[in-house]
Amino acid sequence: MTDETDAIQPADAAPTAPTAPAAPRRLPVTDVSLVVLIGTSGAGKSSFARKHFLPTQVVSSDFCRGLVADDENDQSASAEAFDVLHYIVGKRLAAGRLTVVDATNVQPEARRRLVGIARDHDVLPIAIVLDVPPGVCAERNRSRPDRQLPAHVVPRQHRELRRSLRGLEREGFRKVHILRGEAEVEAAEIVPEKRFNDLRHLTGPFDIVGDVHGCRAELETLLTRLGWTLVRDDAGRPVDAVHPEGRTAVFVGDLVDRGPDTPGVLRLVMGMVAAGHAICVPGNHENKLGRAMDGKKVTVSHGLQESLDQLAEESEEFRAEVRAFIRGLVSHYLLDGGALVVCHAGLPEKYHGRASGRVRSHALYGDTTGETDEYGLPVRYPWAEEYRGRALVVYGHTPVPVASFLNNTICLDTGAVFGGSLTALRYPERELVGVEAEQEWYAPVRPMRTDAPGAREGRPLDLADVAGRRVVETSLHGRVAVREENAAAALEVMSRFAIDPRLLTYLPPTMAPSATSGRPGYLEHPDEAFAAYRADGVERVICEEKHMGSRAVVLVARDGAALEKRFGPVGPGAIWTRTGRAFLGDDALTAAVLDRLRAAAERSGLFEELRTDWLLLDAELMPWSLKAVELLRRQYAAVGAAAGAALPQVLAALELAGGRGLDVAALTGRQRQRAADAQAFTEAYRRYCWPTEGLAGIRLAPFQVLAAEGANLAVRPHDEHLAWIDRLVDADGALVAEAQGAEARAEAHPAAHPAAHPAAAPLLHRTGRLVVDTADEASLAAGVAWWEELTAAGGEGMVVKPLASLVRGRAGQGRPGGLVQPGVKVRGREYLRIIYGPDYTEHLDRLRQRFLGHKRSLALREYALGLEALDRLAAGEPLWRVHEPVFAVLALESEPVDPRL
Repeated sequence: MTDETDAIQPADAAPTAPTAPAAPRRLPVTDVSLVVLIGTSGAGKSSFARKHFLPTQVVSSDFCRGLVADDENDQSASAEAFDVLHYIVGKRLAAGRLTVVDATNVQPEARRRLVGIARDHDVLPIAIVLDVPPGVCAERNRSRPDRQLPAHVVPRQHRELRRSLRGLEREGFRKVHILRGEAEVEAAEIVPEKRFNDLRHLTGPFDIVGDVHGCRAELETLLTRLGWTLVRDDAGRPVDAVHPEGRTAVFVGDLVDRGPDTPGVLRLVMGMVAAGHAICVPGNHENKLGRAMDGKKVTVSHGLQESLDQLAEESEEFRAEVRAFIRGLVSHYLLDGGALVVCHAGLPEKYHGRASGRVRSHALYGDTTGETDEYGLPVRYPWAEEYRGRALVVYGHTPVPVASFLNNTICLDTGAVFGGSLTALRYPERELVGVEAEQEWYAPVRPMRTDAPGAREGRPLDLADVAGRRVVETSLHGRVAVREENAAAALEVMSRFAIDPRLLTYLPPTMAPSATSGRPGYLEHPDEAFAAYRADGVERVICEEKHMGSRAVVLVARDGAALEKRFGPVGPGAIWTRTGRAFLGDDALTAAVLDRLRAAAERSGLFEELRTDWLLLDAELMPWSLKAVELLRRQYAAVGAAAGAALPQVLAALELAGGRGLDVAALTGRQRQRAADAQAFTEAYRRYCWPTEGLAGIRLAPFQVLAAEGANLAVRPHDEHLAWIDRLVDADGALVAEAQGAEARAEAHPAAHPAAHPAAAPLLHRTGRLVVDTADEASLAAGVAWWEELTAAGGEGMVVKPLASLVRGRAGQGRPGGLVQPGVKVRGREYLRIIYGPDYTEHLDRLRQRFLGHKRSLALREYALGLEALDRLAAGEPLWRVHEPVFAVLALESEPVDPRL
């Protein structure tokens, strides 16, 4: 509304000199709005803009004219200049930026276009008029050598300005500030003000209550169950409620209509709001009730008559309070730093924090498809299925049998007035609390939806979520970019080979090797790993045995219902590879492995201790031949077989040549070394191969408990993880011993002890470990000796990790330290023959030139993405948000890097 009440002076009135300085004028300007400066040329708009706004907030027509014509005064370029200006304004408003237009804007056509852009982006247009006498403007223009306007321009602009003053509000400006004369312009002060819907400073905790619809008794019961203490007046009516922990109640609207006690609900909620214990947004029923109470013509339907009849029995004072309360309700609120949005009917992300009739309409009524159902009611547009916003949107309006999260939205209208329940969401706990309705108070026109999404998340992945170049925000490593070609490669794998994407909540990162060793005969050695961590300030590391298998991620649950609650109807669990593919092609074998692991988790008490019905584990599944049998046959066995066939004949020929007196001693020595290397190569890969039949021969070596319900456990110290794993291994061994005992008893006394399960070998395998102090020479020597013992016995080597798991390195040059490598592998001399070839030790000088920088960078990025996925999973974010970093890991795996690293 305009803040001007003075009569407008005639256009030809002579300016009078001020007798005293003008009083300061405070001009409120909304933080996200379009400010349109209006004034004749020379009125001082540019100076005003420079004084009161940031340079980046001001879009000047003169500047845009210079952009397109290299001359800010070239009026022939005005059309193109304003095209540029309008484009910039639109982009800024789309980004939610305060934008100021510095142009004359004295013509209605120019203002109409700007008001239209503001409406397109649902922000408030604000007019600031600089009504400076034309004589002053003309004199200022004459003093500027770069601007010599014809004499008629300023008087014409001033006449257009004066004709416009009374109609600015009708043109759509929500605020109009008029500054008359130089003194008022000079004394003006811009006062930034927040939008009414901006309560981001309120961080909760909140208890968000669904549609009450006059069900006062149910509301009292729900608040009491949530821990609130009701405050009653002398008549015993609840007029306020207080929570001992300082929680704030949030009501999503539709307090009124249909139910038995609309005045009682209003009295309680209004009292809570007035006391600062609650906030409330309007529903469509409040909007209609308010209009009816104001005497406007409305159709009395959908329970409105019940509210009017009940309010008619209240005092006029109370009815006046209700009218004022409804008029003061704001369409929606941004809370908790923008992480939470509360409205009545739902709100797409583009409308969050915006202010317009369109936003208010959507917040109150939602959107429809334009169709009607068999009950004659409009069909709601399923906006929540397409929602991809960062903020959790909590709403009501459309009754559902069960409140459930759908793509970071949740509808809390569970039809209390229709005999359903009244539901509240505890935030940030994301815990649902409900009370059953005392009875069906109002018969619904349409039965509550039976196809509600239940506990599901809607579509977990959409092409738009992964296609093209992507940038994923991580809390630990900033922005991680994924190139378009990498995303395309990952999409190919995801769509053709990966397991059900609802289960694909984590992919393990690649692991970088330790720095290249300078020791004679060694390419990798523990000394370099220990030194690197010591340089990063890591005092204690844990060395873990590197198993002879393939990386596997295991999702195991107590039962299918436990997984369905979080992931949907996806079966008993899954085991997948680093590229998201099912590890075992045999579903029955997968189920058998999961059954054994489930039994061990139950026996060990991990489900109870971690308060979860499912666990996500990082593990090695052995033998290597179980997954890589074709690779072994084609690549490794072929090399060993060729060497075994050719080299003996070569040596025999050389021995014959030597017997004839030829000098082939050096050549014979080299070939004997090649034969020995080939034999060592064959023995090395054969250690990773053994026959399996069903579960027999399979070993699973978990080494980290990644996640449980509501918890990212991957950031816990590694010794805690290994202690959990040891309990699993012990429990599996105990179960096997019990099965073997039962089988022995059944064989001895078959009638008395029938065998239910055949005896089996343990499935779970312990991970050897050693903690090393990087500052203690004796401890370091023990670590090296342990590695030498492992590798001498045919082991692959070890992985060295910071004991504390998640670690940042030492800061330097005024910057915080970056992530430290989560683990580096140190492989043994004999195992490296598999990687680099049988005779790699003859080429160590060349191999030491290997470049590790890209591998290390890739490992850190994938590590940060993996933890980001687990954080989002623990926070209960929608699955598409969890899949975003998981998909990025898969995409980064397509980056070219030396596979031997």
